[in-house]
Amino acid sequence: MEKTFIMLKPDAIQRNLAGDIISRLEKKGLKLVAVKMLLLNNELAERHYEEHQGKPFFQGLVGFITSGPVIAMVWEGENAIQVARKMMGSTDPQKAEPGTIRGDYALFTGNNIVHGSDSPQSATREIEIFFAPSEIISYRKDLELWIYGGN
Repeated sequence: MEKTFIMLKPDAIQRNLAGDIISRLEKKGLKLVAVKMLLLNNELAERHYEEHQGKPFFQGLVGFITSGPVIAMVWEGENAIQVARKMMGSTDPQKAEPGTIRGDYALFTGNNIVHGSDSPQSATREIEIFFAPSEIISYRKDLELWIYGGN
C-alpha cells in the first residue's frame, strides 16, 4: 500500500473544513494512519517547502503555513498519492474542477486549503519531516481482507 502526506493548511482550520476534508478522503477509501495538529515554526516550514527556497513566493508560503494551526496526516491506499492529488484538484483554485477540495473551497493559490505529496519521493520526505515511524499506525480493515485477501 502506498502512503501519502496531506496537510490541512491554516485556512482549512480557520474555515472549519477539516472534518469535511477528512471525511471525503475516508469515503474515497483511503485509510488514515497518522494525524496530528500543530503550529509550524519557521524552521519546520522552511524544511517542508525547501524545494521552493529562493523563489519569489517562498517567504509567502512560510508566512502563511506558520500563521495558524495545521493538521498533518499520513494516508494509505492503492495509488494513494494520485488519488489524493486528483481529489484535491489543481493548486490554482481557479483551475480546480468543481467537486475537488480546492474547486469547492479554495479561492486563490496562496490559500488553497490543502497540501498533498506529488510523488513517492516527496511523500517519503514529508512523512519523515512530520512523523516518527512509531507515530504511523499499521492496521488492517475488514474491507481490505475482502479486496486483497491474506491474513
